[in-house]
Amino acid sequence: MSEKTEVKGVGLLLPGLPRPIPSVTVQEIAGVKTVIAVGKKKTAIARAIIRPGYGRVRINGVPVEIWPIEMARLKMMEPLLLAGKEIVSKVDIDVNVHGGGVMSQASAVRMAIARGLVAYTQNSQLLELYMKYDPSMIKGDPRRTEPKKPGRKHARSMRQKAYR
Repeated sequence: MSEKTEVKGVGLLLPGLPRPIPSVTVQEIAGVKTVIAVGKKKTAIARAIIRPGYGRVRINGVPVEIWPIEMARLKMMEPLLLAGKEIVSKVDIDVNVHGGGVMSQASAVRMAIARGLVAYTQNSQLLELYMKYDPSMIKGDPRRTEPKKPGRKHARSMRQKAYR
């Protein structure tokens, strides 16, 4: 197996890639290369397991092609469409996702698949393609909801003030 380096607090630095890939683990189980990648968006967490196969992509056991919500399905398929048939047809991807809403889960799945494919193929052109298309496919989105304050209804709302 190729040489890999864990960069503390940043991610996995694989040979041939210009930058580290966050939240990715590369393992060899029974002689088969397996990549486990994690994607997060708000409170949704997706874990993608990528192994050699025939191009099957399953989200919580459901094939991505028959996912019921069309916008979420299109968002989850973006990294697969950008990678191309020659890469996707050689791997099987199983994703488990929980937490958050429908579109947050779709974004988390999209991020996990993109990170996993880059780590599995160790292809710097694929990494650059994802970074040009949308950097949040690899980097993630640090925004979180602001906590509610005591004495208020929401995080920023206050009682209306009258001056006369």
